Amino acid sequence: MAMTRREFYKLAFGSAVGLAVLRQPAFAEEKLVKIPMKYGAGDKGETASGLPPVNAQCSVDDFNYQIKYQRAFEAVLWNMPAVAIYSFRRAAFEHLGMKDNDIIAYSKTATPHLEAITANSTTPYISAFTDLQKGPVVLEVPAAGPEGSLYGQIVDAWQFTIAGVGPSGMDEGKGGKYLLTPPGYKDEIPEGYLHVPSPNYRVAFAFRSVPAPGKTAEDAYHYSKKMRMYYLSEAGNPPTQKFVDPANKRYPTLPYYDERHFDDMHSVAGIEPVREQDKVMMGMLESLGIQQGKPFAPDETTKKAMRQAAIDAWYYMQYWYDNFPKEKLYWPDRHYASLLQADDNKTFTFTYADRIDLINRAAEYFWCTYMPKELSDSPATQYMMAVADKDGKLLEAGQLYKLTVPAEMPVKQFWALTVYNRDTMSFIYSESERTTLSSYDLDKMKKNADGSVTLYIGPQAPEGLENNWIPTSGKRPLPAMRLYGPTEEFNNKTFKLADIERA
Repeated sequence: MAMTRREFYKLAFGSAVGLAVLRQPAFAEEKLVKIPMKYGAGDKGETASGLPPVNAQCSVDDFNYQIKYQRAFEAVLWNMPAVAIYSFRRAAFEHLGMKDNDIIAYSKTATPHLEAITANSTTPYISAFTDLQKGPVVLEVPAAGPEGSLYGQIVDAWQFTIAGVGPSGMDEGKGGKYLLTPPGYKDEIPEGYLHVPSPNYRVAFAFRSVPAPGKTAEDAYHYSKKMRMYYLSEAGNPPTQKFVDPANKRYPTLPYYDERHFDDMHSVAGIEPVREQDKVMMGMLESLGIQQGKPFAPDETTKKAMRQAAIDAWYYMQYWYDNFPKEKLYWPDRHYASLLQADDNKTFTFTYADRIDLINRAAEYFWCTYMPKELSDSPATQYMMAVADKDGKLLEAGQLYKLTVPAEMPVKQFWALTVYNRDTMSFIYSESERTTLSSYDLDKMKKNADGSVTLYIGPQAPEGLENNWIPTSGKRPLPAMRLYGPTEEFNNKTFKLADIERA
């Protein structure tokens, strides 16, 4: 069979690619070429491979856009832990007027104004950020005692815990001075410091100020203001500590899911040391204009690809949670998942000898921040997330649901039911700003005859049960039962919490 080059390339590669090839000067002439009707392994005169199947056509019209989109989509999943923690920093600097080493200290428990992933609203938060490019940083924490205690993590730029504080942390509740040092730091560590070497420059922490017995949230706030944070070079004469209280301010810490996602990605990947396992991804990011030490100035095609990739990555994460893996449910015959979905090594890096589990890592950091370094068999807190109702159906916006909590819950401290917006994993705005009902509220709630209490989740409260109700304001709910100090009965799964059901 004889055909022109133009006809051959259109047949072999499809019209778009074929014509693109034919625009090259070498193909200006219309010469006849002889090719067999069928080609492939075993055909006389043809190589055994190296060509697509007969009659195959290219599905891509614009390779420049397609490769940028594909790499941007995977980059969002890869970058989920880093961008989620960087978003806290960006928002603190842009919206709260903070600088490195300033400390956020909430004077009351969080309301929906704290737009953060699955935050708690039962104990006040403390948070801060620093940049070790400017040198080592000292973080002073008070000792635990009758005035209160701290619980929380210091994380690196990838949101991986590098130290804990408080009774379960490095200081073991005794307080002290933590010294955060940058990558490759070789100087001698001064005596009396708790050394925390960081693999990255940008470091953040989030602690909860836990009131001591008989103390209030206001007491916990004053206790948190005993903290200090400054550069080691200032240790001889530390500056006056600046505290910021955003209790009544909007603090929008949620990641962007549009082209701005990649501005944040560049702020991390363009500065932080590159780990060996991330070099392939960093190579791919060059096609988006994200490179170490270089400004980020994407062209319009790149912006378009990045925007759509970030949007699609958000939809993919929603799809993943809508089809939550059954093997990951906490009880096989219930519809709860632990918020802390650790990897097979009971850590939260999802790094193995042969791979990084990108999808499960992205899913965990999509709905949770500030994970512990390791997940113990008897964690101090447990968070049960309702991923479906009693019948296995996804929870819907605008519907009224109920959960009956038994009189005797397997907790040493307290339980709390918090309801989040399933789309954002953050608190739901409402007129009352109520996000949580807990065992501390039992005196106000109507109880059942057996001492249990039925809690309602929905757009409107059942008549006479307003104190038993958490508003959803038309949002798709994500209920979370938090247990502080769960007993062995809960940790060994002999206790089972009833499912959420339609009211």
